[in-house]
Amino acid sequence: MQTITPEEVKARLDAGEKLNLLDVREPAENAEYNIGGELIPLGRIMHFETDALDNWKDQEVICYCRSGNRSGQACMLLESQGFTNVKNLTGGMLAWREKFAN
Repeated sequence: MQTITPEEVKARLDAGEKLNLLDVREPAENAEYNIGGELIPLGRIMHFETDALDNWKDQEVICYCRSGNRSGQACMLLESQGFTNVKNLTGGMLAWREKFAN
């Protein structure tokens, strides 16, 4: 599993790049604070409910959660389902908010 830092993701978003961001947190966490990722909680990924992501299988997918633990699990699960370029956002939303939230 590859990792990517909040700084790398923010720089790419700020440059206007379209990224495949996957939020594996729960809906309440996403509602509280999010960076625009597709919301599919880890439990759904564990049950192979990933049809909505089929067109991302051969593209870069950046997974994130609160701290990086659940998204790390999601990365491994997605890789086992044939996703070829999955990255875990280091430190998750905790790190993101620490660096970028005002």
